[in-house]
Amino acid sequence: MREVVKEKADAPARFFEAEAAGLRWLGEAEERGGARVARVIEVAEGRIRLERVATAPADRDAARAFGRALARTHDAGAAAFGAPPSGWDGPLYIGRLVQPASAERSWGAFYARDRVEVFLRPAVDAGNLAADDVPLVERACAVIADGVFDDDDPPSRLHGDLWNGNVLFSRDGVVLIDPAAHGGHRETDLAMLELFGCPHLEEVIEGYRLTHPLREGWVQRIPVHQLHPLAVHAVGHGPAYGAALVDAARRTLALSGRS
Repeated sequence: MREVVKEKADAPARFFEAEAAGLRWLGEAEERGGARVARVIEVAEGRIRLERVATAPADRDAARAFGRALARTHDAGAAAFGAPPSGWDGPLYIGRLVQPASAERSWGAFYARDRVEVFLRPAVDAGNLAADDVPLVERACAVIADGVFDDDDPPSRLHGDLWNGNVLFSRDGVVLIDPAAHGGHRETDLAMLELFGCPHLEEVIEGYRLTHPLREGWVQRIPVHQLHPLAVHAVGHGPAYGAALVDAARRTLALSGRS
């Protein structure tokens, strides 16, 4: 097996261990037809060794198969909204940013507090979100926390950082890397794919829907689920993401009828 080694002398505490825990947790779902993930060979402080994925051109059949597999990964479930990978008691990361673990029964309460609001002050401090815009985003978070977008879907097993760079097409299909795995809502992973683009996304969605039908109105709810990645990117990737976060908050409020 070809390998890749990632090392960071200044990695945050238990950074690579958290990555390994997420990959292994997602890998458990692979045994039930879930999405493939890169194999963890070894992990230690400041270092991880992984299976190297030989990439190949994206094709429509692989994209549709990935959609089916992703639905099964989500269906593998989690203990609660905000739950970390089973057996993991350390920090959770998205990139180098820490994000909270929790055990909420309400998706909205978890998501608003632990995946959006937690990043607002850092985004302001970074100069990428105007302080005057924070109240609008907080109003959108309050609506979400009130349960306006909650449903009866149980917590899904999310990759949590499902942008195009973490979706590797190979000769044997799609392989996922670099998760921020936790229990959440399935539409959040799909919204992140839509935000940053994915080859043959329409085929991914079709494969997903054939395996697990999506609730009516999921397309309209995309801005709700994009608040999280936009807030994260507003911390470290420039003011354009702060502006996009505010726009998604406005669209969330309009969708809720409380604008």
